[in-house]
Amino acid sequence: MKPGVRKLVVNADDFGFTRDVNQGIIEAHRKGILTATTLMAAGAFDPEAFDDAVRLARETPTLDIGCHLVLVGGDPFPRTVTQLVRAVALRRIAIYSELRSQVRRILDAGIRPTHLDTHKHTHLLPPVLDAVARISQEFKIPWVRRPFDFPFTAEGVSSTKRAVTKAMTLVRGRSTRVLAAYGCRSTDHFAGFQITGRYDAVSLVALLRALPVGSTELMTHPGILGSSLRSAPTRLKESREQELRALTSPEVRACLDECGIQLCGYRDL
Repeated sequence: MKPGVRKLVVNADDFGFTRDVNQGIIEAHRKGILTATTLMAAGAFDPEAFDDAVRLARETPTLDIGCHLVLVGGDPFPRTVTQLVRAVALRRIAIYSELRSQVRRILDAGIRPTHLDTHKHTHLLPPVLDAVARISQEFKIPWVRRPFDFPFTAEGVSSTKRAVTKAMTLVRGRSTRVLAAYGCRSTDHFAGFQITGRYDAVSLVALLRALPVGSTELMTHPGILGSSLRSAPTRLKESREQELRALTSPEVRACLDECGIQLCGYRDL
């Protein structure tokens, strides 16, 4: 990468969660700045959402597709991350085989993933990270998310969210070492954890203006608030439409042009 260049991968989590989330993700790509998404092969609320997402992926070859690996959120998985930690400690969950089967389902659907991440960032847990890194190497899916926000003071972020962000950095060193040991690649920077569920076009422009030199992944959660999403067990409902509006706003596109930020997918890095 040339000195001073800023490249941005805009990734949507939860592709395959519900069909109205799928619709919002595709709209954010076709009409906005979204360049990539990660597909859930398990944990979907809408039983038809996975097949719908696969169909949309085939119809949208310009969108990078990755795997959104799921170990938490409800049956058959622990409902919360705390419950997952307990299950892992008691060896009640076969992490590697479960995640491998999810990747296998996506491959069997004819999709070649370019990147990996996890629902609720569960690969911050050492046993989950080890399994994800092994899967990255085994299936030759080179890019793995490192979910540590670059230093940026966003307005309105709760003290709890800030504390969690700070706590996450405690495992940053081990995460970097494990991914390197397995030959995994990550963007230079990451953004989106602190602002998830609470940003609009104005705050997104502020974040983009602060983007550091190098490559950055921006995590997003766009969607359409339809009947399925309204019924789904997620706190991100109305905020998904707000994120969709931000990702498709002329102000955000103009900011990218003004700042010389290059949009790209993982295939382009």
